[in-house]
Amino acid sequence: MKFFKSDKGFGFITPDDGEADVFVHISAVERSGMTTLDSGQRISFETEPDRRGKGPKAVNLQEVADDSAAETGEEPSGLDD
Repeated sequence: MKFFKSDKGFGFITPDDGEADVFVHISAVERSGMTTLDSGQRISFETEPDRRGKGPKAVNLQEVADDSAAETGEEPSGLDD
């Protein structure tokens, strides 16, 4: 997690794969059962296009306990549906 401004309701995630930062909105955070995100927090996520055409946004956030699958835009291993 690069940063999250709780007072503004958004932030940006820096993926481990070196791709561009990904926008994350408070609504995606809350849908994931979290209330906020912290700088440096490791999460996995998926991306989808932003309706306003401003680039991808993060959805389906999950906190990652280990370092193996964090911030890659993919599901952590072992969490098959």
